Amino acid sequence: MLTATLLIAGCSDPAPAPVVAPSETVASSPDGVPSDEDPTGATACSLLKAAVNDATLMEPGVADAIAQAGSEADAPIADAGQRLATAYAAAVTARGKDTEPDAVAAVSAAGADMTSVCTESGLDTVG
Repeated sequence: MLTATLLIAGCSDPAPAPVVAPSETVASSPDGVPSDEDPTGATACSLLKAAVNDATLMEPGVADAIAQAGSEADAPIADAGQRLATAYAAAVTARGKDTEPDAVAAVSAAGADMTSVCTESGLDTVG
C-alpha cells in the first residue's frame, strides 16, 4: 500500500533546500505512452514519485517544489500540490508541539492523496 511506502523523516532543523530533479522515468499514461497532455502535471507527479521513493517528503523544499511544479497543471494536480504544500507548512509550524505527529501524518496523507490524483489523471507516480 502506498501509505506504507510514505516514509516520513520527521521535522528536522532547517537545512538548505535540496535540488529536486524529476525522476528519470517519464510520467506516462496507463498505456505506457509518455504524457504530453499535461507536462507540468507529469513533472509534479514525477517529483512526488521521487520524494516518496526517497522518503524525502518532509525535507525542506521538497513539498514546495512539487507544488510549484504542479501550479500550472490541470486543476486536480495543482490543487493536490497546494494541499501538500499547505500540510507541510503546518507540519513545520507544529514542530516541537503536541500537534506535530498529527501534522506530519497530514503531510503523508496529502502525499497519498496527490498520488491518487496523479494516478487518476493517468500520470505514473509509483514504481
